[in-house]
Amino acid sequence: MNSPSNSSLSYRDAGVDIDAGEALVDAIKPFAKRTMREGVLAGIGGFGALFEISKKYREPVLVAGTDGVGTKLRLAFNLNRHDTVGTDLVAMSVNDILVQGAEPLFFLDYFACGKLDVKTATDVIKGVAAGCEQAGCALIGGETAEMPGMYPDGEYDLAGFAVGAVEKSKIINGSTIMPGDVVLGLASSGAHSNGYSLIRKIIDVANPDLAADFHGKPLADVLMMPTRIYVKPLLALMNSMEVKGMAHITGGGLLDNVPRILQKNLTAVLHKDAWAIPPLFTWLQQHGNVTDSEMYRVFNCGIGMAVIVSRDNADAALAQLQAAGETVYRLGEIRERQGDEAQTLVL
Repeated sequence: MNSPSNSSLSYRDAGVDIDAGEALVDAIKPFAKRTMREGVLAGIGGFGALFEISKKYREPVLVAGTDGVGTKLRLAFNLNRHDTVGTDLVAMSVNDILVQGAEPLFFLDYFACGKLDVKTATDVIKGVAAGCEQAGCALIGGETAEMPGMYPDGEYDLAGFAVGAVEKSKIINGSTIMPGDVVLGLASSGAHSNGYSLIRKIIDVANPDLAADFHGKPLADVLMMPTRIYVKPLLALMNSMEVKGMAHITGGGLLDNVPRILQKNLTAVLHKDAWAIPPLFTWLQQHGNVTDSEMYRVFNCGIGMAVIVSRDNADAALAQLQAAGETVYRLGEIRERQGDEAQTLVL
């Protein structure tokens, strides 16, 4: 094949370093290995990952979820901190499939960049593996894409998906929720991975020193705190009693996520004095002059997961979750909806 150029071009000349990609795979294999669990037949390195569903399920239903990290990545770039966003990535998917009663089985990630920096990518994938360990699911595959010209230097994008399984008869869909049931709230670890476009806008306006102390930690640490993963304590709770419904408090906050598990004739009444709003959200509200309703719709405001159980089980559920290390609040209760009122009221 003749070339009009006097020199031979390589993929590296075009901006893609195959050797760097191979170095990344070698670097992350030990971390992926720590996430292995029963059912993994083939993991990192193959064209496809193989997973066998456990025989403990009589009628297994697969539940899948996918997500990214959003504009929290922009803050990670600005701070040059890449060790926690991978855990955010896992959390957003595994917490989502958990609310339908599913046990997360495996996770795959997609890391895309303009030029692959092996150290940065390794930090990110280490965070993914840490999240998988917390969720008890296996990191069995993924994709690293080096695409020159697509991303500015030092930037990347992340996406991933989780697959879980639930016994068909144990799918949680909120259909048994009724007036009188109790809404419990599990504390968040911070803003998790939602509302960061507004957070960054508030930072631009307030111009704080991100290295300064903020209630015992640098403000940057508080802002980058990874999303809490609720899988293990809530799977244990489901094994010990009926959990009628769960809502992962993500985009849309408390106001938009709790109604996703309620029938149209029900309303969740949450009492604002039932839990303490963490200092981060108070700071954001003050410096951004954000209304209460906007706060409850954009941020989790300190509640990362809502759990609905019967009144008879509420005390036992709260005690079990506390014993498992969760901070739990009795947020409110379910009642009949009145007219066309909102399905989540914070009073």
